[in-house]
Amino acid sequence: MGELWFVGLGLADERGLSDRARDALERADEVFAEEYTAVAPAGTVDRLARAIGRPVRRLERTLLESERPILEALARSPRVALLVVGDPFAATTHVQLRIAAERAGHTWRYEPAASVLTAAVGYLGLMHYRCGRTVSWPLPAEGFAPTSPLEQMDGNRTRGLHTVVLLDLRPGEGRFLTAGEALRAMRVRDPDGRWLPAGTPVAVAARVGRDDAAGWFGPVETLAEVDFGPPLHTIVVPAPELHFEEAEAIRRFRWPRSP
Repeated sequence: MGELWFVGLGLADERGLSDRARDALERADEVFAEEYTAVAPAGTVDRLARAIGRPVRRLERTLLESERPILEALARSPRVALLVVGDPFAATTHVQLRIAAERAGHTWRYEPAASVLTAAVGYLGLMHYRCGRTVSWPLPAEGFAPTSPLEQMDGNRTRGLHTVVLLDLRPGEGRFLTAGEALRAMRVRDPDGRWLPAGTPVAVAARVGRDDAAGWFGPVETLAEVDFGPPLHTIVVPAPELHFEEAEAIRRFRWPRSP
């Protein structure tokens, strides 16, 4: 039976790997990488493959969710590694894969790394323990305009909690939902401000963990018109009342910038 190593890359390039994570990749007989839950900076996977001296096979979403390539590799190789941008178990798909490996008689190990679920909130200066249910905002599709994410944001705000809003992406198609697109869609789906009234303060964290990370904080209608630069973006809808330290920390990201 084989051993499956779930290896977190973190939020930047290959330099963010821990020594333990790099050792796991170097010891693996086969290495896979997925980049559908998040995407590493260009060239990261190729440079890492050269550094560890073995190829890294990229898996698209459908292949990874089928579990077949990983389970087949475990049947023929003693050690298999799956490289994941961010933290491996921040995505439910990877937990499902872990369970599938166990059911097939394999063992697994876990090398954690930074996740945008905590990093975006921390970067903005908000408190993690005040976060409610995380929501996702989908890419636009004809005939598909759910309001459930807005309802969940409103529910979190009612309970005095922050909301992390993850934005959809399809790297294979070169599609990345921007924070501006998502905020504008929220306004369209909630024209009367039932769940996210005009003037509601929201925050955007872009490229967290990278050298060009940036943040913004301001009314939803104002940030909806901002160009946040290259992906990846994360929206955070703060609780209506901020702790005084949160208010002081997030003030540096206020938009428009103070002179």
